[in-house]
Amino acid sequence: MKLIVDSGSTKADWIAIDDQGKVLFTTQTLGLNPEILEGDQIIARVDDRFDLQQSKKTATHLFFYGAGCGTDRMKIALKEVFQKYFVNAEVVVEEDTYAAVYATTPKDQKAIVCILGTGSNCSYFDGSKLHQKVQSLGYIVMDDASGNVFGKELIRKYYFNKMPKDLAVEFEKEFNVDPDFIKSKLYKEENPNAYLATFAKFLIQHKDTEFCQKIIRKGMKSFIKNYVMQYDNCHEVPVHFVGSIAFYLKDELQHAFDKYNLELGNVLRRPIDGLISFHVANQ
Repeated sequence: MKLIVDSGSTKADWIAIDDQGKVLFTTQTLGLNPEILEGDQIIARVDDRFDLQQSKKTATHLFFYGAGCGTDRMKIALKEVFQKYFVNAEVVVEEDTYAAVYATTPKDQKAIVCILGTGSNCSYFDGSKLHQKVQSLGYIVMDDASGNVFGKELIRKYYFNKMPKDLAVEFEKEFNVDPDFIKSKLYKEENPNAYLATFAKFLIQHKDTEFCQKIIRKGMKSFIKNYVMQYDNCHEVPVHFVGSIAFYLKDELQHAFDKYNLELGNVLRRPIDGLISFHVANQ
């Protein structure tokens, strides 16, 4: 039995398949970002799912693609954590961009592949290997156009009284805007980036307003200029995306790409289904 995992900071999708690619079960845990969580916290989240508990000894392979796995140190650390839990499995840990590549990019095709979800990332795939110009420093200083950055911008606009009054009323109805509550979520609890990203749904729900459009346009412009245009051949290859922000703001993304004469390729909400086909074809 093979376990395939696509993990962000907010959630992780798990699929178990047999050697023929038949799905044995699917489940979901909270996100398993090793830059944010300690090993025992990661195991606790995995052990919380009965199907995964029952797979501790029967899993033969674990293919994990995750946020926070962009450095060798994080890959090695997470592999050791999983190896102790799935004792008979061959464990492979890769950064989440590889999941995006395998799900969106035809075999041997060159492309720029991006993630726009809770966080953001961008890499160049030469047909066999990933190349990255920008090393992510995480949600505090980077993650342009991501859910957490958009969420942070909405909170700032609300608290600086820059949000239109009608939207502010809706914002107050949908979220707890008590300052003590927000500060506790940001500075005392786990995964502040995932918390910030929950506000992004408000941006999507009200994306037809000029206020939200301005925030979206600014974010898309920043992502394109700071990430995509780092690659000299960005006008020569398609640019694929995975992630909820890219998926739900695809029209806005297309508009921004047209402005910069870039080719928008495949846009998927989740890469997990494409990973099944990849691993069956390459087993």
